[in-house]
Amino acid sequence: MHTTPLRPDQPLRSIPPLEQFVPVTPHLAISPTVSVVIPAMNEADNLPHVFATLPHWVDEIVLVDGNSVDDTVEVARRLRPNVKIVTQPGRGKGDALAAGFAAASGDIIVMIDADGSTDGREIISFVAALVSGADFVKGSRYASGGHSDDLTFSRRFGNKILTKIVNLLYGTQYTDLCYGYNAFWAHHLRTLDLDCDGFEVETLMNIRAAKAGLKVVEVPSHERCRIHGESNLRAVRDGLRVLRTIVREWRRGPVYLEVEPAGAPAADRGVA
Repeated sequence: MHTTPLRPDQPLRSIPPLEQFVPVTPHLAISPTVSVVIPAMNEADNLPHVFATLPHWVDEIVLVDGNSVDDTVEVARRLRPNVKIVTQPGRGKGDALAAGFAAASGDIIVMIDADGSTDGREIISFVAALVSGADFVKGSRYASGGHSDDLTFSRRFGNKILTKIVNLLYGTQYTDLCYGYNAFWAHHLRTLDLDCDGFEVETLMNIRAAKAGLKVVEVPSHERCRIHGESNLRAVRDGLRVLRTIVREWRRGPVYLEVEPAGAPAADRGVA
């Protein structure tokens, strides 16, 4: 991993006291707090499985309820009495995530889906990449070790074409563009500046992270099929929304923002 050398006058921040570290694995402990944001609408049947996969060391679960007509909120509170419930103010996944991110209090924010397709046990990979120096970590079903049980031919083809367009326009090397499993340091929320409503939100986040010069790392992820219910995703409709987002961001030009150096040493990120 490339690291940025420290200036002689740039001391390391002091390492937090040992009691502030949370054991994650036998070989890793972290001091940053972790919030998991889950947008959900009528996902009561899926939440028991989703919550069961979340690591015990996660500090906060933020469930954004899209005005469900089933028992989504009640099930969430029964499973985790300390869950933070946020009522979505508008409509769409992008709107839900923006509300959830605003309510999250952790140093690290992880976004996963409520349909059971994303595995909370993979959160360790995302957090490990962040505390090792990444600014933004995106799950990839196409990276070595990744897989999907749910991609249809049309969705796979569309995702491949859209990914190639983004890589060409923005100089990125993404392998997966339209996937809802991502994590980032909360202080980059202003950089991402989410202002979209729908499923194009993942694409917008990936593009703005690249335009701002954030260090983006992909980790392999296994997408499973939705357990219960039907997806609100529509390949053609939402694919066109993604394409419009790509073009709109390209027309806006680059974003010049001062960001925290991506190569900060691991000890400076609160990892032991």
